[in-house]
Amino acid sequence: MTRYLLAGGGTAGHVNPLLAVADRLRRDDPAAEILVLGTAEGLEARLVPERGYELATIPKLPFPRRPNAAALRFPAEYRRTIGTVRSLIEQRAIDAVVGFGGYAAAPAYSAARKAGIPLVLHEANAKPGLANRLGARYTPFVGVAFEGTALPHATFVGMPLRVEVEELDRAATRPEAAAFFGLDAGRPTILVTGGSLGARRLNSTIADRAAALTGAGYQVLHIQGGRGELTDPGIDGYRLVDYCDRMDLAFAITDLAVARSGAATVSEFAALGIPAVYVPYPVGNGEQRFNAAGVVAAGGGILVDDAAFLPGWVDTELLPLLADRERVTRMGERAATAGVRDGSDRMVSLIRSSL
Repeated sequence: MTRYLLAGGGTAGHVNPLLAVADRLRRDDPAAEILVLGTAEGLEARLVPERGYELATIPKLPFPRRPNAAALRFPAEYRRTIGTVRSLIEQRAIDAVVGFGGYAAAPAYSAARKAGIPLVLHEANAKPGLANRLGARYTPFVGVAFEGTALPHATFVGMPLRVEVEELDRAATRPEAAAFFGLDAGRPTILVTGGSLGARRLNSTIADRAAALTGAGYQVLHIQGGRGELTDPGIDGYRLVDYCDRMDLAFAITDLAVARSGAATVSEFAALGIPAVYVPYPVGNGEQRFNAAGVVAAGGGILVDDAAFLPGWVDTELLPLLADRERVTRMGERAATAGVRDGSDRMVSLIRSSL
């Protein structure tokens, strides 16, 4: 029996690939024991138990960015947390640690090194996070979701995807998706999504030009997320929803997407051959722009700055694109050339090679 400690969390970008890999490990070897290491504050605190995995928690220890009292306490607290994780590794006879970044990952990487057991990493973003930049120094087994990610020993595996996305037959599922959302399966569809938190610029611009988009012969599935600030204008062919827990069905009916360029979003669209207009989140370390770079270079997407994604851009750029159905189709074909559907299998193979 093989025992794995999967470490990471905080956001969906860390938790979802972790769960996809856990599911594949469990499917391939039902006898395997899988323990997930996270924090009580992160998204993993809800999603991991819901998926049927045991969760062990450690304190959330943000790396200090400025000299203050927390920075003085950090070294001792970090060493103590490493000790806690190493004790867990020894008590549970863990055979390998698999990390996905986030607050829980860095202590797990150090603990695996001290315990002398294999360490395997997955980096979901094209621009790596701090924990994985640290952990990649300790192991030759580093899987990355995007080509060219600047980490030592990087092996391109793609993004581990949810099985319902990985196995999605978009054409066969389109009638079911249309019925689910109250849309017309025979009419081309634009999906607009800024993720669970929403994206104010996307929401306001698309809402402003909703009538023009439907007038171009498309229907719009607009998932606004966030606080649900928009109200449905009652335009025929425009469907506004606050949240969507069946994104597989949303993907099935999508002919073109307008979205942020989070790692999972870009990976899912590319894997499914969905062309997209990517509007990177303008705050942070710029990783969303890097995430979309490969699929844009392949011709499967268009990159637009958040500040430029205004109603005027829709009129001068997006509407002409929508009018060229052949170009949209070609973009989808090119997006698929940059996509990977078997990221979970590739990552599991990397894990097994470490044992």
